[in-house]
Amino acid sequence: MPPLDHLPGTPEFRIKLPKDGGEARGHLLAEFGSNGTHKFLLQQGSMVTAEAWPGLGDHARRVRADLRASGGLVDTPADPARWVATRDIACNSPSAAAALVYGYDASGPESWRTAEGHPLADYLSTGWRPPRKAWLVRGSNVSGHNLVRQLWLKEGFVSLAGAHLPLLEETDPTKSALRRFVEEGYEGAASYNQKRDLVDELHAFLRQMRVGDTVATIGDGRLHVGQITGDAVQTSSPGGLSNLRRTIAWLPQSHAYEELPEEVQQKLSVQHDVVDLTGVLDALDGLTGRTDHIDPAATDDADKYPAAERPVQRELSLPDITEGLAADLLVHNRAWLEEIRELLLEERQLVLYGPPGTGKTYLAMKLAEYFGGGPEQVKIVQFHPSYSYEDFFEGFRPVEDPETREVAFRLTAGPLRELADLASREGNRHVPHFLIIDEINRANLAKVFGELYFLLEYRTRSVRLTYSGDDFALPPNLFVIGTMNTADRSIALVDAAMRRRFAFVELSPRTEPTAGLLARWLKRESRDLVPAQLLDALNARINDADFAIGPSYLMKPGVYRDGGLERAWRTKILPLLEEHHYGEGLDIAARYGLDSLREQLP
Repeated sequence: MPPLDHLPGTPEFRIKLPKDGGEARGHLLAEFGSNGTHKFLLQQGSMVTAEAWPGLGDHARRVRADLRASGGLVDTPADPARWVATRDIACNSPSAAAALVYGYDASGPESWRTAEGHPLADYLSTGWRPPRKAWLVRGSNVSGHNLVRQLWLKEGFVSLAGAHLPLLEETDPTKSALRRFVEEGYEGAASYNQKRDLVDELHAFLRQMRVGDTVATIGDGRLHVGQITGDAVQTSSPGGLSNLRRTIAWLPQSHAYEELPEEVQQKLSVQHDVVDLTGVLDALDGLTGRTDHIDPAATDDADKYPAAERPVQRELSLPDITEGLAADLLVHNRAWLEEIRELLLEERQLVLYGPPGTGKTYLAMKLAEYFGGGPEQVKIVQFHPSYSYEDFFEGFRPVEDPETREVAFRLTAGPLRELADLASREGNRHVPHFLIIDEINRANLAKVFGELYFLLEYRTRSVRLTYSGDDFALPPNLFVIGTMNTADRSIALVDAAMRRRFAFVELSPRTEPTAGLLARWLKRESRDLVPAQLLDALNARINDADFAIGPSYLMKPGVYRDGGLERAWRTKILPLLEEHHYGEGLDIAARYGLDSLREQLP
């Protein structure tokens, strides 16, 4: 059998088996398998898991059985759970080799890694991508020069600096080749992070960008949009400022940055020289009036796409307040609800605060479901003293693999990250999504929010996340409603930074819309109004407004069964007041009991 040729320019790849079970090694082969990908050579001496898991395909099972029968895989004396390859084994693909090693189906391009940890995927040709993408290329400050104004718009191109790169003889260099060029060319001239970012930017500019893609850039506070009309070329330039170029057909019209849609501003705030803008391609098309692509031969025809033919961009809005909503919530003053709606549209986040029993959580849920269009757009979390950033947003948590049953720490999204991803999904961006944070003041807010503090105030910007390293922005259609119990003295009040980022709306038994709420509810339920009169008399005797008793304690059916009012008063209301007056020696029953209050009624 003739020797199999390794794919030139590719290193050895490895898979480390769990529990110190050794490792498998192999190489990409120049020959292609039946599925159109490069074959993979599993080297002699590689360790293989003996157990075949339920997720393993029938073909892979037959291959393992044939190798056992022919002596290609034999037991290892030291570990019966492992087999060892007695010869080199040619597999149909990297994924077939990974399945052979693991005993279950796995992705070869991600499973096989170099000694440095780089995935095999970096050494393969670019796979499928959307027919048209959009890109941001920065050029307003390249070593102090504004290339957008000086070169790009005048001469019709975008560029990347590449003064230290060698001549790229490959027309379609893989990411691994680019990494090698950057490591060699920028040794001592750039930090590890700078070189990593440069590799990603070069890979996007040279391999992922295609003729016909949309390109945007920012210059002098304005957004310029065009279309790629040529392949990437490498050329010499003064000072090495623009060695890598792509020709662009620029549209004549530009757009003021501050007038751009919020979702576009968020993407433009990502701090890289090349940024994938495909997620806001529809918004860019809405700005330019293009429904499919820019015709380079017709960029001077300003009337080619009349306004009537431009794609309609659905605007984010909240439903108007109706009489039905006000009646359902027993809010007789619609202006109060209108103000809540305006605050949400302006601030995107607010806190309902007040003493216990004022219906803060109930009102937050009802408003969120009404404004969001249903409960599926609403997520509820409750803060507590041990709540953390990792619980709220994202962090590494122990997760069991359902196939291998191995436990490993994996990056896991929290409720805010999950809701943000849902809200920013294509087709959802005009739909309001709500996060309700119950008892928001019971957690260490600076610890829980972390860098998200910044995003609460600056919704048009993005930040680099602590764990994943992603550039993240809060979607404009994500709203936050918090609730805060002012009678909870065990937790310090929220700090000034939090107060600046939230609008605070009071719910108090002494002010609208909570004042009179119980009476309106009793009237709707055709019940006697005495409980409302007793509650008003009780709150008149409580000197501290933060400890006033809200009406929700008496808005339950059980209160109006035989003995229900007395039971609710004895077990729900008086214990709160006992805590409030702890250590004062006050006779709580004599001051706040039902008998005492009834004597006060007319």
